[in-house]
Amino acid sequence: MSSTPNSPPPTDPAQGRPDERVAELEDLWRRTAADLDNARKRFARDLERERRRERARVAAEWLPLLDDLERALEHARSDPESIVAGVQAVRDQAVRLLERLGFPRRDDIGAPFDPARHEAVVVRDDTGAAPGTVVEVLRPGYGDGEAQLRPALVAVASKDEVASEDAKDDR
Repeated sequence: MSSTPNSPPPTDPAQGRPDERVAELEDLWRRTAADLDNARKRFARDLERERRRERARVAAEWLPLLDDLERALEHARSDPESIVAGVQAVRDQAVRLLERLGFPRRDDIGAPFDPARHEAVVVRDDTGAAPGTVVEVLRPGYGDGEAQLRPALVAVASKDEVASEDAKDDR
């Protein structure tokens, strides 16, 4: 099949005319952009639904504590001394709940001071503990590493040399 000088060159049927191809690609681009926008909206809806579901799950975990507090208050009217035992039981239940949620309460007394886990608010001299050791927990910390709700407020043992140098500087 040869072409004559006056006939147009043969065209590839898959290629079509250039302006048709441009229109086809623009249509494909618009469809892809719309699909991406729809996926983004679907992801946002799914994320919000999961957040609501998780908030509801955590709130439901706290309901037994609220029930126990109400029972403790009811018993307090008849036996005021029982309120202390009731509040301690509720506190213990709350600590267990936080642990189940992945935020265990830390017992940091005797641990080396770690600025990622502790917030030092007091430095104590003459504690008998090694320097830089947590000697008292003023407010407990909950969780570890990435899953830390808050650091513990602690008192830390100081170095004897530092304390004596500070005393010399004050003179």
